[in-house]
Amino acid sequence: MNVLVIGYGSIGQRHSRILSELGCTVAVVSQQTSTLLPVYRTILDALQAAPHPDYVIISNRTHHHYETLCMLRTLGYEGTILIEKPLFHKPLQSLISEHQYQHKQPLLLHHVFVAYNLRFHPVLLRLRQLLTEETILSVQVYAGQYLPDWRSTDYRNSYSAKRSEGGGVLRDLSHELDYVQWLFGTWIRITAIGGCHSHLELDSDDMYALLMSSSRCPAISIQINYLDRIHQRTLVVNTNAHTYIADLVQPALQIDHRVENFAYDTDFTYRHQHRALLEGNFTQLCTYEQAAQTVELIEQAEQAAISGRWIHA
Repeated sequence: MNVLVIGYGSIGQRHSRILSELGCTVAVVSQQTSTLLPVYRTILDALQAAPHPDYVIISNRTHHHYETLCMLRTLGYEGTILIEKPLFHKPLQSLISEHQYQHKQPLLLHHVFVAYNLRFHPVLLRLRQLLTEETILSVQVYAGQYLPDWRSTDYRNSYSAKRSEGGGVLRDLSHELDYVQWLFGTWIRITAIGGCHSHLELDSDDMYALLMSSSRCPAISIQINYLDRIHQRTLVVNTNAHTYIADLVQPALQIDHRVENFAYDTDFTYRHQHRALLEGNFTQLCTYEQAAQTVELIEQAEQAAISGRWIHA
């Protein structure tokens, strides 16, 4: 299969490497030249070249996602698209009002998915299976990683540090907002506190705490930050029958006093996500519509933090 990767930063490089390992023919759209892969300067050049891509990955900076998606539609691309998370840095209606594109919304693109690859994490898959018939009472989610340790480059130059480019922990760690709704249903109401409080040199949010209820759970707390030097990603679920403790870093799942361990490597979820797309098995993937709901949840969390109030869906 022919794949086009738009954007060749760290995540674009990872997608390119994994897809090459899966036997795909990969080309990239980038201003970089330090790659052995075919490189195009523009999306138009890439789409006009042979072979035509069957699968496109949008992995440029978040604040370019919308215009990139619109451009693909304008140029007539109708194949499968995977967009890096989050879908957009603003709600769709805000973006439509800011851009003067003369075509329908990108929602109408066929087979558009968003790369919430933790849906392919073996611990979360096992937990989802176990919770199918459970009555869920409470959920505690925690995710933290020290931003300067994320990448080999200076974090101050990354999009994560720049609010205008879609950075900030609420968007960077929106995996948690996606899988919470994937496991426990759509959100009903939310309140939050957060912002930039540490010594890190950034103008985006470095910590957030959310309290919410969903269609399957009356009490969900989520804490995410750029500050944790240990790097932790955990989930505690209490039901009428069991207590589950999921550790996504180890990875392991504790069910009451019994622990299940899982084979895992850092490419595992990316590899399985791409395999599902390449095989046309879309059931586990995050759809455009679901990702748009997460963008809206982010917006409402920010509004709740400003107002100090509960916001209802």
